[in-house]
Amino acid sequence: MVSARPAPTRWAGVPASRRRDERRDMLVRAAYRLFGDEGESALTVRAVCREAALHTRYFYESFADTGELLAAVHDQAATTLGEVLARALEEAGPRPDARTRAGVRAVLRFISDDPRRGRVLFAEARGNEVLAERRRAAQTALLDGVLAMSRVESPRLPLVIAATMFTGAMTELAQRWADGRLGDDLDAVVDSAVELALAMYDRAADHLS
Repeated sequence: MVSARPAPTRWAGVPASRRRDERRDMLVRAAYRLFGDEGESALTVRAVCREAALHTRYFYESFADTGELLAAVHDQAATTLGEVLARALEEAGPRPDARTRAGVRAVLRFISDDPRRGRVLFAEARGNEVLAERRRAAQTALLDGVLAMSRVESPRLPLVIAATMFTGAMTELAQRWADGRLGDDLDAVVDSAVELALAMYDRAADHLS
């Protein structure tokens, strides 16, 4: 009697380096689902591996702990948002008012399209140092981008203060939108945010004239 041939494994014929990359991606996607749906408390090694349908030994070939995994989840979401934001600003053209509107809408729409993004990028950042550190870095990058929009080589203090206030306000706006505290009328929120942002910018410009 001829014995049956063993069924091929999931990774049969896949190069070792690509297997690791695929398993890492599976873990990141699983962690995103768990963290986005249930918060940080759901993010354990066993839970992530169960969600990804992987043995726990595969976790440690890519991550030292759940903190590193959470950093990867955040960075992936932040990279995607950066790409969305860059496209929106490019399409908006050079005018500061149009770019401000496009930027605010792009961020809030990005969160609306998948609320888990807001939890990863904003809602859960306050009590977690891994996320808090990345949030600070993101705010610094946003501030640099806002100042670059002014097209002033060496911005004076009023403009820097206005840009800093806008950056902080935008982060808080995204936080509250992600938490559902601003209702669900995206147009109304964008209109109000842009009106206030431009008024602050105009006030700063007055100080420079």
